Amino acid sequence: MKRSVPYALDISSDDDDDDDKPSPSNGIKNVSITKRPKIEPTLINPIPAKKVITEELLRKSAKMYQEYMKEIPIPAQHRSIIPFKSWTGLANSMKQMYQQPLHYLTNIRMKEWDEMRDGDPLRLDSMIHPCKAETNIWLIEEVHRLTSSHQFIAKLWIADPMYYTFIDSVLPQL
Repeated sequence: MKRSVPYALDISSDDDDDDDKPSPSNGIKNVSITKRPKIEPTLINPIPAKKVITEELLRKSAKMYQEYMKEIPIPAQHRSIIPFKSWTGLANSMKQMYQQPLHYLTNIRMKEWDEMRDGDPLRLDSMIHPCKAETNIWLIEEVHRLTSSHQFIAKLWIADPMYYTFIDSVLPQL
């Protein structure tokens, strides 16, 4: 899908309240009109230039990400039973309920577990008790938060150009 280019608007204000003076906008013609100084147009909703993401930038981002994720405490108690059909659905519900992100590696693992089911029509919560499933995700999350190397994460990010789709927003972009 092609994005449209934002319109450039020439925003200027006349400090004079006197509408009798000739200007191009009030319809009074005067041959001796002096040209206004050129004002740079203001862009509304500019499309950001495509960023060049270097390996070094990804390594720094991965380090910041991993340090931040280590600081987030794992919830100690269940809040309520969450019904779910898929692992990613349960993970998304947990993110909303506990209002915290899940680690990149946990999100990848949930996607892989859903792919292993290969379209199984049974709901997961009919096979695995929701409390056990949630506990399982929190245990995996704790391992990922506390033991993952930022170099390993950076290596995965470098190999996957769509890595950011599995990162819950936790950090400002560099």
